[in-house]
Amino acid sequence: MFDSFHHSNFFRLIGLASVVALAGCVPKAESDVVVYSALDQEFAMPILDAFERTTDHDTGVISKFDVESTKTVGLVNQIIAEQPSPTCDLFWNNEIMHTVRLQKLGLLARHDWNVDGGYPRDMMSTDGTWCGFAARARVLVVNTKLLPDPSTYPTSVAELADPKWAGNCAMARPLFGTTATHFAVLREINGRDATLGQLRAIAANAKILSGNKQVALAVSAGTVAWGLTDTDDAIIEKDQHFPVAIVYPDQASDEPGTLRIPNTIAILKDAPHPIAAGKLADYLVTPETEDRLAMGDSSQLPISRGSKFPPRVLPENPIRWMRAPFEDAADEWESWAKDVQAIFE
Repeated sequence: MFDSFHHSNFFRLIGLASVVALAGCVPKAESDVVVYSALDQEFAMPILDAFERTTDHDTGVISKFDVESTKTVGLVNQIIAEQPSPTCDLFWNNEIMHTVRLQKLGLLARHDWNVDGGYPRDMMSTDGTWCGFAARARVLVVNTKLLPDPSTYPTSVAELADPKWAGNCAMARPLFGTTATHFAVLREINGRDATLGQLRAIAANAKILSGNKQVALAVSAGTVAWGLTDTDDAIIEKDQHFPVAIVYPDQASDEPGTLRIPNTIAILKDAPHPIAAGKLADYLVTPETEDRLAMGDSSQLPISRGSKFPPRVLPENPIRWMRAPFEDAADEWESWAKDVQAIFE
């Protein structure tokens, strides 16, 4: 596994090789903050650099990124392994389920999150240990050459199990990432047995690919007519002028709505630099940070009502969002993962 550390001023002076050598070291400045980030470095670093520029010169950011495909799992496992003597101050996760797992393990500190009164309750922990912001949505991406008539587009995640789409729709293997989170949430809404039955039907009906990006690529190439993916992967294909449309699923009154999976910020319990971590946490969970991520290539979806930039991935019509029981969905994660793996291995 390749890990990279970055301290912006230091990095510019001595290069990547020396920065990597800092792995596991405690920063010299008491006000430095160590961030483990599962958000891609290209998106996170400009924001972290901006934080350094807007604070006093004594506050620095040392960031650790994991570039493996299961990067979130790797960072979470490292946080768990470091529990007796934490190195990380703040965890910036690009999803939510493993943040909730750290919450359940008692590894996160409470924080007074400065968000507006109308902030969605499923985007904040019940105990103040994490806050969500800048989400991706779970959407259907459709090849408009294969399905030229919008009236024929799929409208629900459940259609992945519909025999009329046999071999002509796709989903990522639901063992990691947002697809795993999605079906854990559906388990809480629809029940364990019903969701396992749905997954068996999907496994027999849809093409199961290695990840959400691969689903979006298969749809844009016309390998399948449509698939379930994330907005950040879908918008890339649309921006590159491939023949794709984005459908926000499950909008009918008897359906659960479209799932948003936010970035999450959490301060580690017993963090070496809690004051600096709190300052950075407050900086990240703001409408301004959400607007920066909304304007970027991944077109992330602001949660705050104070956001001023509508991301291009959103349609003109309002979306009915799912009220997601993330904390309940993290319960019994290991046994649930084993049941899902038995279907898809």
